[in-house]
Amino acid sequence: MLLIGYARVSTTGQSLDSQVEQLRAAGCIRIFQEKVSGARADRPELGKLMRALQSGDTLVVTRLDRLARSTKDLLNILDAVAEKGAGFRSLADSWADTTTPHGRLMLTVLGGLAEFERSLIIARTGEGRRQAKEAGVRFGRKPKLTPHQRREAIQRRSEGEPLTSIARSYAVSHSTISRL
Repeated sequence: MLLIGYARVSTTGQSLDSQVEQLRAAGCIRIFQEKVSGARADRPELGKLMRALQSGDTLVVTRLDRLARSTKDLLNILDAVAEKGAGFRSLADSWADTTTPHGRLMLTVLGGLAEFERSLIIARTGEGRRQAKEAGVRFGRKPKLTPHQRREAIQRRSEGEPLTSIARSYAVSHSTISRL
């Protein structure tokens, strides 16, 4: 049962010293440190920490924003921590402590709110897409051939011209012509 710290700053010009000092004062035996943007999903030291985390350990950070950039990211990381049988604690955010019943309750409520927010976003996006379609907006890739070129290619193919020859004249692949 170890306290394992995680310290992160966004740029190489910033210092990890303050975070490391706070984590040591909190009793962290091992501290993973990195200088990388929190927006990056591939944070090597966080990956090492997650692999090292064992049942009964507690992941400690100085502030939530040192661990995650969004609620979704935070909840995903905390889910992975929980799957390992480990706890989580933020020194500056006392409510974010999965080692206490109150902290687990707060994070459960936060998770519910994030899920609710996600469902609202999906509903709004769906409604926006529906309205755009009704307004005549076409989704997907722009067609490689104009309607005139499509009619012309179909006519040339019906006259027996090879697919590759037609495709070459429009600078498209033969499969584009065959789909017509």
